[in-house]
Amino acid sequence: MSNFELQDDKKIGSTASLSQLTSRERRFVQFASNEFRGQLYMTPQDFLESVIEGEPRPRLKRRNLQEQHLVALQKTTPPLSQGNFRTFRDLGERGLISYTEYLFLLSILTKPKSGFHIAFNMFDTDGNAQVDKQEFMVLLGILCQKIFKEDIIRGIDQELLERIFSHAYRDRRGLAPPASDQEGEMGPTAEGDGLLKRNDFDTTLLLHLFGRDGNLSLSFDDFARFMQNLQTEVLELEFQEFSKGLSTITEQDFAKILLRYTQLDTARYDEFLERLIQGDPEEKGITFPEFHDFCTFLNNLDDFAIAMKMYTLADRSVSESEFQRAVKICTGASLSQHVVRIVFLIFDQDGDGRLSDREFIAIMRDRIHRGLQSHSRNEGWDAFKHCVKQEIKSLN
Repeated sequence: MSNFELQDDKKIGSTASLSQLTSRERRFVQFASNEFRGQLYMTPQDFLESVIEGEPRPRLKRRNLQEQHLVALQKTTPPLSQGNFRTFRDLGERGLISYTEYLFLLSILTKPKSGFHIAFNMFDTDGNAQVDKQEFMVLLGILCQKIFKEDIIRGIDQELLERIFSHAYRDRRGLAPPASDQEGEMGPTAEGDGLLKRNDFDTTLLLHLFGRDGNLSLSFDDFARFMQNLQTEVLELEFQEFSKGLSTITEQDFAKILLRYTQLDTARYDEFLERLIQGDPEEKGITFPEFHDFCTFLNNLDDFAIAMKMYTLADRSVSESEFQRAVKICTGASLSQHVVRIVFLIFDQDGDGRLSDREFIAIMRDRIHRGLQSHSRNEGWDAFKHCVKQEIKSLN
């Protein structure tokens, strides 16, 4: 273990070493280039690189921030009204992202906006589809687990949810919490909680969404725009990596992008690429809008899987027309016929012009999670419980 890794062990708390971290925790530690009061933070540039690059840029040490750096961040963070699909690139190194926010931003890249709409509606007590900063902090903790769970609510203790929302409800109206809550019956927050330690200042995400004073409300329409901009920004970077300044990527590059984060071994990976080559597709390239539409469809992969079962096709292969119809049902939009043809060539095992939806869905799940999906322990629930404890304690 290097000196740099030994330093990382100290920053993540006394309860775990770098080798014991989950895949997401390790990636955050590897790419986080800033430190403040012993806590690690990513910059917006770090986040983009963490979801695109295999390894972080070489660096001698992290930047140890002081109070004056936080003041400068407040002055340079743009309001949400000025956000676009270059916001993270424009911020570059001028911003801080906590580990909890890292999980949240990952969920934005992997889920359709319909799931987030449900979460917003849970807080929408007056029907205006808006949340304030404090409600968002609790919402942030809940949405952390959307990376790991199929449903926001399923699997979460209902009594625990009632406590979360009752805290937000009481605080919003200036009501004192019950005496039992004031004692912190959910348990103390240890100083050694490492990556999930609560921040005592507004990070770049909070400043961007709620303003410097933190008194702005966030509508779902504005959040959906932020979500779409971030998804587009990441996809554009990934596309440009292969397009080399051109307006299209090759069909083979498209296949490599789809397969790059999967759990395939080398022989299996080469088999998929060989299918495409042997299929001799028309080489007219894949445009960014076509690539973007396909990746948007992948964020609706769970709905697609349900649609396949409704077609009663789960036990047999799928035709191109059936595939297109299912995509239309799930997303309300159609994919270009050329992209669908390339996908079928990649996943057509026996050359009959059909593909196994089960194999396609399984491999694309790895693509969506960019190699960070847990295959061992329930790391998402553990992280979520930390988030909830922190937020409930802060509301007391």
